[in-house]
Amino acid sequence: MAARMKAAALLLCLLAWLPAQAAEPYRQPPAATRAALDATLPARASISPDRRWLAQIETRRYTPLAELAQPLLRLAGVRFAAGSLSAPPGSAALQGLRLRPLLPAQAPERRIALPSGGAWHSFAWAPDGKHFLLQRRTAQATELWWGSSAGGGVQRVEGLRLNGVLWDGEPAWLSAHEVLVLAAAPKGAPPAAPLPGPQVQEHQGRASPERPLPDLLRTEHDEALFEHHARAQLVAVNLLSGGWRRVGEPGLIHTVAVAGQGQAILVERLVRPFSRAFAWDDFPQVIELLDRQGRRLRELARLPSRQGIAIDGVLPGPRVFYASPTADAAIYWVEALDGGNPSQRASYRDRVMRLEPPYSGEPQEVQRMPYRFSRLRFLENGRHALLTETDRARALTRTYLLPLDGSQSRLLFEHALRERFRHPGAPLMRTLPHGGRVVAGSKDGESFYFVGSGASPKGERPFVDRYSIKDQPVQRVFQAAEGVLEMPLAWLDERQLLTQVERAHEAPQPGVRDGAQWRALLPPRELSAAWRAIKRQHLSFKREDGVEMSAWLLLPPDHQEGQRRPALIWAYPREFTDAELASQAAAYSELNGLPPPGSPIWLALEGYAVVVEATMPVVGDSRTVNDGFVEQLQMNAKALVEQLREHGGVDISRLAIGGQSYGAYMAANLLAHTNLFKAGIARGGAYNRTLTPFGFQSERRNLWEARETYMKVSPFLHAERIKEPLLLIHGEQDANPGTPALQSERLHQALAGLGLTTRLVLLPLEGHSLQSREAAGQVQWEMHNWLRRHLGPGKP
Repeated sequence: MAARMKAAALLLCLLAWLPAQAAEPYRQPPAATRAALDATLPARASISPDRRWLAQIETRRYTPLAELAQPLLRLAGVRFAAGSLSAPPGSAALQGLRLRPLLPAQAPERRIALPSGGAWHSFAWAPDGKHFLLQRRTAQATELWWGSSAGGGVQRVEGLRLNGVLWDGEPAWLSAHEVLVLAAAPKGAPPAAPLPGPQVQEHQGRASPERPLPDLLRTEHDEALFEHHARAQLVAVNLLSGGWRRVGEPGLIHTVAVAGQGQAILVERLVRPFSRAFAWDDFPQVIELLDRQGRRLRELARLPSRQGIAIDGVLPGPRVFYASPTADAAIYWVEALDGGNPSQRASYRDRVMRLEPPYSGEPQEVQRMPYRFSRLRFLENGRHALLTETDRARALTRTYLLPLDGSQSRLLFEHALRERFRHPGAPLMRTLPHGGRVVAGSKDGESFYFVGSGASPKGERPFVDRYSIKDQPVQRVFQAAEGVLEMPLAWLDERQLLTQVERAHEAPQPGVRDGAQWRALLPPRELSAAWRAIKRQHLSFKREDGVEMSAWLLLPPDHQEGQRRPALIWAYPREFTDAELASQAAAYSELNGLPPPGSPIWLALEGYAVVVEATMPVVGDSRTVNDGFVEQLQMNAKALVEQLREHGGVDISRLAIGGQSYGAYMAANLLAHTNLFKAGIARGGAYNRTLTPFGFQSERRNLWEARETYMKVSPFLHAERIKEPLLLIHGEQDANPGTPALQSERLHQALAGLGLTTRLVLLPLEGHSLQSREAAGQVQWEMHNWLRRHLGPGKP
């Protein structure tokens, strides 16, 4: 026995001296694609609320691997670092910040010096434009910093650690210089982990359908750890002095809003018992009102967990609370009139309730809605709001002009959720001097504005419409010229409109329009020489049932007339309730902006033709549309391939099909149910719908209500028919519900077990979309290598 123990110890010593097994190295695409991947993002423009300052926010394009590799806690559906109490900012982190006054027009800009270390993010203007906020995430804390627009450097709010476990980081303003944020509450060491034991869940009573969610609580220790880290203190920070004060008691606070000019603070916080079947936002909650010092004015509601609520249902009691940012300072919320059950017959689904200051009386009903409540936006005049409701069964939405005094509302418009050509747009928003966000209106308070894309068969012509408070015709006060994508952003005054011009190969360019004159605020900047060099053609065609379709065909810079290239088709299917709406989706739409990481567009630099933005409509009743999903995909693919044949620039005998997420699911289905393609690429998809048994995408029936459809549309269950080589790529940390990496792993195992050609690439530290430069390069290399192996080189 002693001899064996001695031999075992010797073996362990020898193993310790052996070199660690090297990880698979990241691959990189050819030089031209590498250069395109390394192009810097254009700065994002942000205008101060007082319209006096222009901030140019420079964000990084990728997240460093070292940052992605930092350990995160995964509790109650959120991922965060224990030190910083926040999720990494990712590619939204700032690389630079520049400010320049808008007047005079040629005033010099100044670069804001950001101290080294950590990751800067979350730029926000103070309501009066005199200050701005920044956050910096380090290994030890998330810090709050502030600066003056007029000059000087940034300063840290000393002694303050922000808590972003549940809070989204959006500040709430008590005044132009006092801001509410959530800070880490004082606490001791986190609870120690016990020895592992059994994990038990039990359910009794009514049905509780649940989507497959990652990172849920599993043990009592998880619950204690979540409560320890998520506990936050509401804090008011004074930007004139840099000091701060506590407001109220700490708790599991996640949402804060200010009513009026600080008359009350609306706070939403979680309470026990926590659920091990839902993420944190479906836990029980308490909604309460505080005064400026943090004293409780009133408890508004106690919301139960969502257990037993249908996926399309809502809580039966109060929900969705709003603090009016205007002078009325009232609190609004919604209550279900059908018990929260969408299958129950009811003349009205929801009603809006209102509680006026001093918040001690009884709430009053403001409006009843035949459809389900969607959104409430307050007008600048303080007397009206825009109320939106949605009928999911018919895929319709309605918006009303709602008088806040409870008098009769007026229907402004009704349209399909997928409407493009007659879409009224969205309200033009502005920030009030004390911080509230409202729908922008005229000085006299008798009208308000909407901004829309102006989609048409020939392209987009953005517009501004003026709506009258009185029942008068809508007036169009601005529309971009044909062929110019000029998007309105804000009114500078009654005449001057701040807009942003977007051109195919250039960074968005902000400017000021005064009647027929437009003045650029920044010089034009090309996004990428490689992006400009790629040739592009817009294709319009019809499928056999007459539904309009379209796509962009991208060809290599050296492509010549008469050449035929192997091609990759990249698409994403979308559902429509009728053929007219599906045809609208095929309208001309320009390719603007730098392609995202992992885009197949860059394969054109390697000689391949690439088809992107290919419409893949699935038309039918919203409840049963997936019954014909496979047949309509077949029809779409056939029409697209025929169009490519007629075009002549593509060798249709060498076609691959691919997509991301729902597009990956589409690609696997087309390989299983057509013979049009020689290979496929599927990234971050779901292939076995029995693993998403309570619905997916637009599907609202569960597996047991639509068993045949679930089976039919699951390419995993038809794996024996996927004869063409399939490349599967998935982020190992994919937190998107329904698309865990397990989906790709199981499909790969099925194809390999059946003796079919497949390759599985799991990307460590990556989620549903790509974040690191290394992963972006690897994906480009994988796609290029796969096409070269199975379609041949990208040559005519």
